[in-house]
Order: sequence, then structure tokens, then C-alpha cells
Amino acid sequence: MRRAEYPPAPPAAPPAPHATAPRRPSSGRAVALLVLVAVAAVVPLFGPAAVLDGTGEAEAPGTPGITFLRTVLFAALCVQVGEVFVRRLARRVPGAPLASAPPRWGWWAATAGGVAALGLASVVASGNLVPHQLSDLDVGGLYQSRDGRLALLEVNAFVAAALCARSRRPDSAVLPLAAVIVAEALRAHPPTEEAALVGSGLTLVHLTCAALWAGGLLYALRTLRSWRKGAPEAGVAVLGLYARVAAVLFAAITASGIVSTLRRMPPDTVVDQLTETAYGRTLVAKVLLVGVVAVLALLARRRLKRSPRGGLTTYAPARAEVMVLGAVVAVSALLTAVPVPIRW
Repeated sequence: MRRAEYPPAPPAAPPAPHATAPRRPSSGRAVALLVLVAVAAVVPLFGPAAVLDGTGEAEAPGTPGITFLRTVLFAALCVQVGEVFVRRLARRVPGAPLASAPPRWGWWAATAGGVAALGLASVVASGNLVPHQLSDLDVGGLYQSRDGRLALLEVNAFVAAALCARSRRPDSAVLPLAAVIVAEALRAHPPTEEAALVGSGLTLVHLTCAALWAGGLLYALRTLRSWRKGAPEAGVAVLGLYARVAAVLFAAITASGIVSTLRRMPPDTVVDQLTETAYGRTLVAKVLLVGVVAVLALLARRRLKRSPRGGLTTYAPARAEVMVLGAVVAVSALLTAVPVPIRW
């Protein structure tokens, strides 16, 4: 009986020259998120005591909690405004795969902002004190005071922004978000202040540009990361468009910040108040952080200009810039909670 003959087995395929083991998911986003959460918690908890120490100024009731709520409110504003801003820039890039753009975080941001605004409104309803029970709240009194009406406006505006984010036209959220910015600008400068409308105008410019800058960078980096394989050139183009506008935004932020500072601290008292008041110390911390952000932005911009695909190499310094901007947002919130310096 003859044995069955089988054809010889084909030779084994040579290993792929560039085959590598599957990469583990990057932990960069998780680390960045942890850093932002830590900053959002540390600054409100320890910031007020640190900047008030030795100044002789009294800490207002609930300052840490108010600082935390304002940090959440400002961050929510930045996230949603930045999404609308950069998605409009992306439409100007030929061939951009808009269908595969990063998912929107606008609904989550607006929800968080609404909760924070509701918490701040409860503080106003209890006479600018931290409420401990429902009986402490005078909800009807919110309609009878300027601060109360502005607090209600912010709550309603965030609710409207959340509804817009869930609608077929999510970019329409820019209208209620603009109302939040206007309310914040008016709240920061009460009518009893000298030239209150001028101060509100400066705050309006400062807060609008800051939200576009910080939130826009976050979404631009998310876009660059999302398109890094399918359309890297389009992602780089979006980042380049953002960088051009960011330079103008930074100039406007700097100019409005300097003028606002000089309005609250006359030139002959600036040096003393920067070191002897909580407002001045917080302002110094903010300026130092913004300086770090500016250096990181210049580094990223230089890498972006070196090569057509330079945007892929700017991801590391730009991501660090986002994290430092998170600290700037928290310090800015603290700046709104500490006592305003006295004009000597």
C-alpha cells in the first residue's frame, strides 16, 4: 500500500521588516486629566489661605468653595467656546475630514457650568454666605438684587447652551455663552465702582479672548490627535490657523489685563499692593503662569514653522501649555474671590 503523498509545505513568510508589538494605550491624557483635577482642587483649598497670610485682610465666608465653583464655571465656558471657535476654523481647511472631528464635549461642559452657576446663585440667595440648609436660601430675593439677577442669567444661559449642544445646530450655543461672559463682566464691576462700564468692557474683552485661547487650544490639539493618521496635514493646518489667531488673542489679553490692573492699582501703589495684598499676590501668580504659557506657545510655534509636518512635533509643548492654562483658569477664579485692593 503506497503512502499518500502531500505537496511540500510552503515556506514560512518572512517577518515584516517593521513589525512591532502592539502599543499600549498612551497614558498622556490620563495624566493630563489628573493634573488638571489636582490643580482645580489644590488652588481653591489652599490658595485663599496662602495669598491672605500676613496681609491683614479677612477671608470672606466660603472663599474656597466659591473659588472652586468659579474654576468649574470658567473651565466649562472655555471648553464649549473653544469647540465652536476651532470647528469654524477647521471648515476653512480644504479637504478637512470634518465628519471625523473629535466628539464635542459641549453638553458635558454646559452641564458642569450650569451646576457651578447654580451653586454660585445659592450663595447669592443666602446673602453671600455659604448655605447650610434650604431655609437659608431666599430664592425670591434673587430677582430683587442685581447680583441675583446676574446669577440667574448665568444659570439659564448654561441650560440654553446645553440644549444647543444637543440640537442640530450646536454652534448656536455661542449666544447663551456670550450672555454668561456679559453677566460675569457686569458682576465683576458693580455700579458703585468708578467707571464701572469701562471695567466691565475690559473684563468682557479679557474673558472672551481667554476662553477662545484656552478652549481653542484644547480642541485644536484634540483635532490634531484625531486626524494624525487619516489627515495629518489637515490637523496641522487647523493648528496653524489657531496659532495665528492665538497671537492676537494673547495681545488683547495682555493689554486688557494691564489696563484693568492699573485701574484697580494706581501706578504709584502697584509695587506695594502686589506683595502686600491677596489680590496682588494672586495676580503675580497668574502673570508668572501666563509667562510660562507664552514660552510654551513660542516653542510650539517655532516647531510648527520648521517643517510642513511640524504640527505633529508641537503636541508635547502644546499639551503642557493646556495644563498650565488649567492652572491659570484656577488662579483666575481665585482672583475673583479675594478682596479687591483698596485704592490708596
